[in-house]
Amino acid sequence: MFENLTSAPLPSLNALRAFEAMARTGRVTLAAEELSVTHSAVSRQVKALERALGVRLFAGPKNRLELTPAGRELLAPLTEAFDQIAGAVRQARTGGEDLHIAVNASLSVKWLIPRLAGFQALHPDIRLQLSELSPHATSHRGAHAVLRIVPPARLAEPNCTPFIRNALGAVMSPQLAERCSHDVLRAPRLAAATHPEGWAIFAEHAGIELPPAPERPFAHVHFALDGAIAGLGAAVVSWPLCASDVQAGRLVAPLGFRRSETAFALLAAPGAEGRALSRFRDWLVAEGARTPQPPAAVQA
Repeated sequence: MFENLTSAPLPSLNALRAFEAMARTGRVTLAAEELSVTHSAVSRQVKALERALGVRLFAGPKNRLELTPAGRELLAPLTEAFDQIAGAVRQARTGGEDLHIAVNASLSVKWLIPRLAGFQALHPDIRLQLSELSPHATSHRGAHAVLRIVPPARLAEPNCTPFIRNALGAVMSPQLAERCSHDVLRAPRLAAATHPEGWAIFAEHAGIELPPAPERPFAHVHFALDGAIAGLGAAVVSWPLCASDVQAGRLVAPLGFRRSETAFALLAAPGAEGRALSRFRDWLVAEGARTPQPPAAVQA
């Protein structure tokens, strides 16, 4: 008498989560790390989802997979849905007073953490949790917001709050600058894997051509910065990350700092607004305003 109105069953939730994490982060390994599973488990789940849907979600060689039109269409609503679920769980669990912030490692180590005691003194009732944000990610599952350098095109978005304008400089120890005073650009270059284009961007902003020089790789910008303090070479670093070291005389920037159109900013997750995030945002903006202006040049 009545037709069966039951819709087709949804695909596995684990498969949907695996696809969303892989598509959002752009890498199987990053998705696996976020979900606390192996990268092969992520791959299996994504392939199972493709079979269940009857469409390809990724195309291309394994080392350069790209979303297909079907994958792009699926990603946005999935990300929004999982963000809403995470927000609802946070509210139910904590009453809105826990605050989870994901932040790039170097920004966390060199700028945020040294200032956090001040935030906790002002807001002892807010329980702040920090997570490491992947180098190119603009969101992090379960986080109320992320902190990272943001390109100009995103700075006017409603969920974006810039708090420090970016500036880049090539910094080194005073002793190394003295030894290389004839040509500081020939000092060994400390290159961060998380910001491999740093030297090229600085050279473009400064209007200079980089001469041949030995290069030493580091995993993170803050590792390269510590290497510069130790006299191992010169590192291209954002001003907020090295301001205290330059002011204390541990580093110099013979070529000065060059303004960038990018900025350090907070990107709020959908549905994450609340008292704790609002107070953290206000504190960030105030701390950013207290950051001194970068010098045009620092003499060795």
